[in-house]
This record gives sequence, structure tokens and C-alpha cells, in this order.
Amino acid sequence: MGKKDIVSKRILKILVRDFATYLFGFSVVEVTLLDTQTQRVEERRADLLAQITLPGGESFLLHIEIQNDNQAHMPGRMMRYLSDIVLDYPGQPVRQYLVYIGKDNLTMADGLDMPDFRYRYRMVDMHQVDCEDFLRQDSPDAWVLAILCDFKDKLPREIIHAILTRLTRHFGENPPRLREYVDMLDILASNRDFNIDIFEELKMLTIDVEKLATYRLGMEKGMEKGMEKGVEKGIEKGAHIQALEIAKNMLEAGFNPSQVANLTGLTSEEVELLKSESPKLNG
Repeated sequence: MGKKDIVSKRILKILVRDFATYLFGFSVVEVTLLDTQTQRVEERRADLLAQITLPGGESFLLHIEIQNDNQAHMPGRMMRYLSDIVLDYPGQPVRQYLVYIGKDNLTMADGLDMPDFRYRYRMVDMHQVDCEDFLRQDSPDAWVLAILCDFKDKLPREIIHAILTRLTRHFGENPPRLREYVDMLDILASNRDFNIDIFEELKMLTIDVEKLATYRLGMEKGMEKGMEKGVEKGIEKGAHIQALEIAKNMLEAGFNPSQVANLTGLTSEEVELLKSESPKLNG
């Protein structure tokens, strides 16, 4: 069984809820993940099935398929999934969504038309969704879904760093939850051809964040002690020097100046000056 198949039900449940809420527009009250032979998350493919309950009590089965290339036989595959679901859960209404995240324009049909039969499912084209719309949300769930959206003129690594930075800030005091959301990000990113190791990017980011956290903790303790001894100015000077050193390391690691300023507390002018004076960044 592949790495992406071994995913906790909690993560799958969160993913279904997020797709239903942020992409499909449902006000979800409850999500119950259903066990099926097709319940899996793997590279280039994600089949998710869950029972969704809306505020008014309406309940239905939600099937989600993530697709990153155009396949002429996709309607047949979706209909096959539908037949399996209907046989496993007779009498229950089913809503199917195909989420397209490929590089090329979407050309797949959204169903089948035959002389005596018509079949349709809904499609969401992520080309039409700006990742900034999700990054602006005050929600880690939305930030993770941004990995599937249109990056416009931004590089994939830039967006991944933006997502990881938000997650580490939000879950800095809760490592298990941070790992859960990074796992979700890794699952979704595997459906795109980035050739970027999410956990390596996190490791690089975490090193700098841990340095920053240590620096801030040391600064706070030093300030308390310094105030008692009347040496506040010396502490502030030392803290500032350490902040400049951390900022330099972060710039060399690939962080943009605005991220560095936010994390270190330095001014934008100080960071830009530091960047212009570094031989490694201007070589």
C-alpha cells in the first residue's frame, strides 16, 4: 500500500468538510466518513466518500474525485463510482464532484448523453480559483486548499512557503495539529507536479522559526532580568543583533523580505538593507 493510502480518517474527514465548505458552498453540520473499497488518497488521485448533513437536516452522500489531467473516459469512471456507491448504499441520494487541478485547460465532459440515458456530475475547475482568495481567509483549512488553486504568476515554492508559514504561526504551540495540516497539504500537493518535498520545506522553515522562538524567549527573559539590573539598553541591542542574524539566514534560505520582517519584528527597511548588503543574495 502506497504512502498516500495510509491516511488517518480524521484527515480525510477534514478534507471532505473543507471541499464541501470552501469549494462546493455547503453549510455542513456533520460529516461521516464512509468505508468503501474506493476510499483512498494516493498520488494523482483522491476518491473521497462521506455522508453530509446540512443545517436543515438534509442528508446525502458526497463523492469527490481530484483529477490533474484531462481523460476522455472520465465520465465512465465517475459513473462506475456512482454505481458502486448506489449498490453499497441503496436509496440514498448522491452528489458527485470532480475537482480539476491540471495545468491544461479543462476539456473533459461533465457526463454522458445517450439516446435513452443522460448522466451528469458537477465539476470545479481550479483554474478559475485564485489561491490568494484562500490565503486571505482566517482559516488553516482554506490555506491548505490554496495548494490546489491557480498561483497566477507566483512560483509553487513561494505559495508552499506562504502556506507553511501561516500554519507554523497558527499551530506553533500545538505540534500534533501542525503535523496533521502539513500531512493534508502533502496529500493535496501530491496531486500536482511540483517536485517539491513539503516536509523538507517545513524542516527548513522550522529551523528558522525555532531559532526565532528561542531568540524571542531569550529576549523576554533577558529583558526581565535586565530591568531588575537596569541594563535594558544592552539587552535590546543584543536582541536586535540576533534578530538581524536570523533575518540574514532566512533571506539566504529563500524567504521573501515581507515574511522575514513579520517573523523577526525588524522593519521592512532594515530587511531590504540587509538583503542588499549580503554577497550571497546579490552574487
